[in-house]
Amino acid sequence: MKTIPILFTFDNSLLMPAGVCMTSLLENAAPDTFYDIFILHGPGCDFSRLDILKTRFDNFRMTVREVNGEFVGAYEIRGIPETAYYRLLAPELIPEYDKLLYSDVDVIIREDLSKYYAMDLGDNYFGAVDNCSRLRPNVQNYLANSLHLDYRKGYYYSGNLIINSKLILQDHLLDQFRELGKNNYEQQDMDIMNIACNGRFLALSPEYCMTAQLYSMIVTRRPEMEAIYGKDILDATLSHGLVHYNGTKPWKGNCMNMDIWWSVYRRSLFYDESFAESFWKSQMQILMRVPLSKRIKMVLRYPLDKKILKGTTLFQ
Repeated sequence: MKTIPILFTFDNSLLMPAGVCMTSLLENAAPDTFYDIFILHGPGCDFSRLDILKTRFDNFRMTVREVNGEFVGAYEIRGIPETAYYRLLAPELIPEYDKLLYSDVDVIIREDLSKYYAMDLGDNYFGAVDNCSRLRPNVQNYLANSLHLDYRKGYYYSGNLIINSKLILQDHLLDQFRELGKNNYEQQDMDIMNIACNGRFLALSPEYCMTAQLYSMIVTRRPEMEAIYGKDILDATLSHGLVHYNGTKPWKGNCMNMDIWWSVYRRSLFYDESFAESFWKSQMQILMRVPLSKRIKMVLRYPLDKKILKGTTLFQ
């Protein structure tokens, strides 16, 4: 049996999507994979509802740890709470492992994660997915003018990580993370991570963090993306990669690949029929206000309609 530690950081407001994310994690685990799940959270949270997972799965254990006094008052934007910063302190708060995985909870995990945990990070602090800034002039400008970083070294997503805890502690990076956390960076923990660890990332396949923007680029800029990753990797990303809803959330509104999230939600123990009925009624009401001609065009363009990308930022 292979034990794989994986960290989540969230509060009560994300309890339902966290349960759906963990459902996808556990139901796609290999028969010989056992997940050691850790949750870092702030004061006043109750995660007892997650205990229902134990009635369906026996391939995990869960440890919940409260974090006090860390990143209090840190910059919050786009509804992303203080808990987002806690992943940066994982090496200190989860001393049981020299290496661990991290995932946001607005993610559907469609494969076993053993191959990622087995990767040798070498002298890199993190394994992560580049957001392809080399193909995105707007991101290049942001990195150069706001963060003073060279895009050619990559700009990495923080939504799914392999964390080299041992090396981060050895090189005393946590002090730097805490100091940078005092600044109001637009991309919060992601900017902090990229500033502190610039040039020390193991670049992973987009399979490990297929964001809305990466998905759009795979579909609309396929030749350029194939030149970087190759056809097989992009096909694998679309078929079984981890889907990160880093813009509009599928339980709140229309977004790319929302059907994947809803499929897991419906078969999860967190499914609420009344919530689903209310959600889809509201979506139908919105749709019915759109003229028929535009509805037809939207269907024909799906999933490339720019309206669906409205909830994402330029940099994600």
